[in-house]
Amino acid sequence: MRRLLTVLAKILFGLASTGIAAAQNYPAHPVTMIVPFPAGGATDTLARFLGERMRAILGQPVIIENVAGAAGSLGVGRAVRSPADGYTLSIGTSTTHMLTGGLYALQFDLLKDLEPVILIGSEPLLIVGKKSLPADDLKGLMAYLKANPDKASVGIAGVGATGHLTGISFQKATGTKFQFVPYRGNAPAMQDLLAEQIDFMIEPSSNFKSLLGAGSVKPYAITGKTRLASSPDIPTADEAGLSGFFASLWYGLWVPKDTPKDIVAKLNATMVQVLADPRVKGRFDELGIEITPLVQQSPEALRAYQKAEAERWWPIIKAANIKTE
Repeated sequence: MRRLLTVLAKILFGLASTGIAAAQNYPAHPVTMIVPFPAGGATDTLARFLGERMRAILGQPVIIENVAGAAGSLGVGRAVRSPADGYTLSIGTSTTHMLTGGLYALQFDLLKDLEPVILIGSEPLLIVGKKSLPADDLKGLMAYLKANPDKASVGIAGVGATGHLTGISFQKATGTKFQFVPYRGNAPAMQDLLAEQIDFMIEPSSNFKSLLGAGSVKPYAITGKTRLASSPDIPTADEAGLSGFFASLWYGLWVPKDTPKDIVAKLNATMVQVLADPRVKGRFDELGIEITPLVQQSPEALRAYQKAEAERWWPIIKAANIKTE
């Protein structure tokens, strides 16, 4: 019996030593970061920017893999099924890593099958209208929508996405009615907004940076609690007459369930270092993304926030009886 216990102890020690060595040597080859959207979008741009800065710290390339489809659930599912060795990262948003759990019968559990690494940051949504829309401010827009129920159209990046749910909340908060027109992402919706085929949009602010610069759309308000550093003249919805109306799109980083804790800790420390770089903050300010406060940059904080957001939005999805194809 004593000999058996000795053998078992050696085996367990060996396994533990192997795990520690793997974490210490990590990463020994390139790391893949899965983006659940097509190349060129806001999340893809953010992932490539962060990946380059992670490479400088980790000493290995961070390769971006775009796996789009089904509101991002295809890319997230690909990450869930990947080996739990730290070589597959899953970057995404509140849509891909929280809202889809209330919209689809997923083959995985968003809250259990991924290990959180860090809550990267968040950005408010921007309420913008076509140039010919009669309203010149948010109060005017609300008055116009009330006077023309179900006549105005709002473009959304997908059924059940952040913009769609924020639009539903906007209807409830303002007592207005308008038609939702779903698109395959923000780019085609913005093209139709410019062509005046739709009346307005409520989508993440970074999508409209070039349009604002060109004066191609009417900005009404942002849904954040403070104004954007990049667009200080645009009021918050709260300031513009819609008291207490806030919504945001947030970004996070995850790895497959059961990834060694030492590797999760190393990835978290890497991202904390990246986000502390003044040059990164400057770029985030340009994009309109607010970096998560340091005290909330732990894996545990992301897990708690993701759960709290699901508890907030999933009942709204159910009450709205949103149907997905």
